[in-house]
Amino acid sequence: MRELLSVKAIDGFYGDLQVLWGVSLAVEEKTVTALIGSNGSGKSTLLKSIVGLVRVRTGTISFCGERIDHLRPYEIASMGISMVPEGRRLFPQMTVFENLELGAYVRSARGHVNQNLKLVFDLFPSLRKLQHQRAELLSGGQQQMLAIGRALMAMPRLLVLDEPSLGLMPILSQAIFQVINDTRAQGVTVLLIEQNVGETLAISDYYYTLSAGRITHAGLCKDFIKHEELRKAYLGL
Repeated sequence: MRELLSVKAIDGFYGDLQVLWGVSLAVEEKTVTALIGSNGSGKSTLLKSIVGLVRVRTGTISFCGERIDHLRPYEIASMGISMVPEGRRLFPQMTVFENLELGAYVRSARGHVNQNLKLVFDLFPSLRKLQHQRAELLSGGQQQMLAIGRALMAMPRLLVLDEPSLGLMPILSQAIFQVINDTRAQGVTVLLIEQNVGETLAISDYYYTLSAGRITHAGLCKDFIKHEELRKAYLGL
């Protein structure tokens, strides 16, 4: 498979505080790759570095063979990377339709709004019925669906998800995992942070574990359970 995203030996900082230490990973096209680690391990910082919200001081980040670590977030988005941040970050006073429409702001997606709306409404039928409802009036699960739908409106090649099932009931979490599977089936590559490690491994192809800002393990998800240290730490087995 073709490598879509390449992160090589990056150091990430918040001011003078170093959070990432020589982190390297690769994401192959049309796969789901999981980032696994405890709170405070640097997972969200790594995702923010990829989309340009945190600047890296050393190392490189490349997408489709081009370096992007010097680009601004909107430039990275225009290349085909969409992020669904933790907490959804919707525009609460705007309707479902208006939030989705904003997702198609990148030039490559502007001429495909109706086509992409159909795709989103096919994935999330409840949003079709609620498209004139303000986002703040949606349930937590509906808001998460809207956040993912908004990201898909940009027609991304890489969808970056930060804790998509956080705070959701189990039945809604299952729906989110199914959507991630469906999204991958449509050819979108996914990079995922998720607290539910068991479900994440079930839908992912590759994993990386992050601890104290460093990559500690990596491999195929089907081999994760073979590592006793990882089973105990993340699956309680």
